[in-house]
Amino acid sequence: MLRASCPYAPARPGLDELVARHAPQVKRIACHLLARLPASVQIDDLIQAGMLGLIEAARRYDASQGASFATFAEQRIRGAMLDEIRRGDWTPRSVHRRSREVAAAIRAIETETGREAQDTDVALRLGLSLPEYHDTLTELRGQKLVSLDDDEHGEDEGEGLLAQLASTEAGPEEETAREQLLGAVSAQIDALPEREKLVLALYYDEGLNLKEIGAVLGVSESRVCQIHAQAVARLRSRLR
Repeated sequence: MLRASCPYAPARPGLDELVARHAPQVKRIACHLLARLPASVQIDDLIQAGMLGLIEAARRYDASQGASFATFAEQRIRGAMLDEIRRGDWTPRSVHRRSREVAAAIRAIETETGREAQDTDVALRLGLSLPEYHDTLTELRGQKLVSLDDDEHGEDEGEGLLAQLASTEAGPEEETAREQLLGAVSAQIDALPEREKLVLALYYDEGLNLKEIGAVLGVSESRVCQIHAQAVARLRSRLR
């Protein structure tokens, strides 16, 4: 996806070793992201973007701030990859449309009833059988990760909520806004149904894959995929 080749050599002498030592971190993050992206996304594109993020981290790292370089670099690497994914919207428009429909159904149900929307509620609202709704959730696995707030006409606003959180180009005002947004997202994640919250925690915090999470929960890998998709849809509905 990167349309211009960029040198990997750091700008200041002495940083080459730091970049080389943490290069495997880039591949690890790329592989983790790739597992939940459409097949059209190439790992080489993610790695290239991640290496640029790593170089930027090496240039900006200040050990006096207390964070380890690995922790500091993780945010820059992941942010660079998500920025690259955002720039090259990999997801079919039909998936965006179905994702919005599911989120709208959840939002309507929870607004009307004052309780969490269940699978059966959403399926009924969409005019689908429960198996058909679960198939829809499975299809949404490849939806664009970095945007939770597509507009009503189906076009990305350009800076979705997660894109704002992931951006590597932010000034002081943007950083403050991003911290506030992160707090709002964290609060909504905490308010998710327990199983959905657990799936997100195991997937994003613990780094487990879908099969491993299925083993923890005692359900199939496909069911974990559906729970994950519904959690994202529920976040979309609550963060609009």
